[in-house]
Amino acid sequence: MSLPKTLAEDVARNLVMVARLIDEDPEEAYAYARIALRLASRVAAVREAAGFAAYATQKYAEALAEFRAARRMTGSVDLWPVMADCERGLGRPERAMAMAGEPEVQKLDKAGQVEMRLVAAGARRDMGQIDAAIVTLQSPELASNSVQPWTPRLRYAYADALLEAGREDEAREWFGKALEADKDGSTDASDRLAALDGVEFVDVLGDDEADEDAPAVRDDAREAVGTEQDLDEDLDHDQDGPADGSVKG
Repeated sequence: MSLPKTLAEDVARNLVMVARLIDEDPEEAYAYARIALRLASRVAAVREAAGFAAYATQKYAEALAEFRAARRMTGSVDLWPVMADCERGLGRPERAMAMAGEPEVQKLDKAGQVEMRLVAAGARRDMGQIDAAIVTLQSPELASNSVQPWTPRLRYAYADALLEAGREDEAREWFGKALEADKDGSTDASDRLAALDGVEFVDVLGDDEADEDAPAVRDDAREAVGTEQDLDEDLDHDQDGPADGSVKG
């Protein structure tokens, strides 16, 4: 069943604001997502958007509940990697690892499988298994010279794991490869390379305002994913409550 036209327009406006704000103001995006959820909780696209907004604000239990609801409505496996990452955020990396071995992973497209590999490697690191994390990231996608949307993040994650393992020279090489592929600046590979080389960045505002000894402040942010789906699904409201767990900072 489709939503009435006026209601569909109201929901669509709120979802547009979620997509527009989720990177720069996740809390505001979350507020819009909650409005859309109140208006059309039986629409899969709304549940998914609410999940991503909760995920962006580190409300992992809530995000997981919304993603599960959206998956039940659509039957799609596309949300499997981000659901596994929510398990990591809740302090349950072993559950994320279990999900990495489920048949759903084989149904993902190439981008989804790479994303699942990144989540699995992160879960290994959460459990202190740094060498296993490095092996998890070693894949044809990592070795390929072809640059795909996931290439910068995959190379960056590999470099970061190498650095944690004390393999600094290899880490520098892979941070360089990540930077080479990162045309949109989606990672801070350049800063990581500079740090390895002992370079400090100084925020120069002007002769009267600059503090020449103060390093520039840099904020690292999670990539948020936004998706758009048709607003023509009308299924029963999911009754599951959010899972309990400590949220990963």
